[in-house]
Amino acid sequence: MARTTPGVRLLPNAITVLALCAGLSAVQFALTGDYLLSIGAIGVAAVLDSLDGRIARLLDATTRMGAELDSLSDSISFGVAPALVLYIWHFGGDRVGWIAALIFAVCMILRLARFNTLLDDTEQPPFATEFFVGVPAPAGGLLVLLPLVLNEEFGDGWWSSEVVVWFWTVGIAGLLISRIPTLSLKTVKAPAKAVAPLLVGVGLLAAAVIQYPLIALAASLVLYLAHLPYAIRRYRWLARHPEAWDVPARERRAIRRAGSSRMRRLGLRRPLRRRVAGAAMRAVRLPRQDGGQPTGTRGPEPAEHAEDQARRRRSWRRIGLRQRTDRR
Repeated sequence: MARTTPGVRLLPNAITVLALCAGLSAVQFALTGDYLLSIGAIGVAAVLDSLDGRIARLLDATTRMGAELDSLSDSISFGVAPALVLYIWHFGGDRVGWIAALIFAVCMILRLARFNTLLDDTEQPPFATEFFVGVPAPAGGLLVLLPLVLNEEFGDGWWSSEVVVWFWTVGIAGLLISRIPTLSLKTVKAPAKAVAPLLVGVGLLAAAVIQYPLIALAASLVLYLAHLPYAIRRYRWLARHPEAWDVPARERRAIRRAGSSRMRRLGLRRPLRRRVAGAAMRAVRLPRQDGGQPTGTRGPEPAEHAEDQARRRRSWRRIGLRQRTDRR
């Protein structure tokens, strides 16, 4: 087995330091009033943060120091820097705004501390590696900037009011430390048939980012929030089906379809709500004689029977149906 050279082992840590520099530069851009560059700097930090861990695993250069450096970099780039950018943009000199910034930064650090402790937890089920506990740090750092993104693209609006920004900042901070499961893209595997459509989608996404960067970023953040109910539903389904923990996605879909078909075989459908069809309807609604048998066609019909027949025809017309006549 080939040994990794010291220079190669330094590469993931260098990428982590670059992400830290990008996050801190966002604060400097905000101080000069260039908020578009602030958003871009935190976006660059998020991209670099997604690369350093993957490169470290590919090069077999994972170290304890690299893990600690990554957490410290994330706490500054996605916790302290976005909070300061929002404070400079909207809460300058406001004590209540500073409270929101502090809450967000503290929740980000708590979220990263919990993430580090979960790495050593060996009692988690196998499917837990497919999910994060709470919103991850890069996503939270970008989500909290969504009001600023909308303000830079569309100008002032309800999304840039002080109350909305305050509650939005505190709400995203709550998502950081929540127990809500979110999907981890590290374990997502695309089937061979989906490679070509995915490449086309990547090309369209690149074109959207080049032409409309802020709109593409805002749409991505909204879609990320919209996936939370699906992630919760998928997590709960996996928790109830241990037989699907170690199988690929195709077999999981087969298990889910088998469960749905089993429910249909058991007849778990809505009741018909007192509806009777066909000849049974006519037998139920026919008036009865003293002997309890339905009246037939023999003999003259009494007046009460004729009125009942007319009432029944009107009820069929009222619900938009036509009574079927026997042609035998």
